[in-house]
Amino acid sequence: MIAKLLMRPFGSFWTIKEKCQQEKNPLLRKVYTTLYKMYLYENNADIALSSYFAGEPCMPHGERGVFVSGATQVGKNAIIFQQVTIGSVTLPDSNGLGAPTIGDNCYIGAGAKIVGKVTIGNNVRIGANAVVYKDVPDNSVVVSAEQKTITKKEPLINRYYTYDDDLEGWSYFQDGSWVRVEDKALIAVLSGERA
Repeated sequence: MIAKLLMRPFGSFWTIKEKCQQEKNPLLRKVYTTLYKMYLYENNADIALSSYFAGEPCMPHGERGVFVSGATQVGKNAIIFQQVTIGSVTLPDSNGLGAPTIGDNCYIGAGAKIVGKVTIGNNVRIGANAVVYKDVPDNSVVVSAEQKTITKKEPLINRYYTYDDDLEGWSYFQDGSWVRVEDKALIAVLSGERA
């Protein structure tokens, strides 16, 4: 509630996002970034500053519960409903390593999940609760499908990797704390330097 009141003079949340990205003065940038994070916290949302939107999206229910990871690119005239996740895959052994790219005029229904390095074309409709992990061509509709389970013989390593600007390196979460990645080959994979 406080962040919403403080944001009022700027017009919208999206104006603050732009100011965070464009401000050269470190002190003002810190103020804008703090306000940005407060607003997202109050709305149980996380829209990375490093995400790119070609134009302000329409969010009929506000930013509540929306997650957009860093490096995501969203075209103009996007409509994004509540509880949508547009997330990066950071598992080094995944074919989908990376962030989504979403075209213009896309409609993303409530609870939809778009994960990994996928390209969503222009004029695409993604139905409520659909999970998108493959490219979608222009002028398409994506709906939920029947669950399919794939059992592996070897244990899967399900670590959450993130790049930490303060540490200037990759780390993963394990046993309640962050562990810095030291393996140079893994760092190359996480950084998108696949052979």
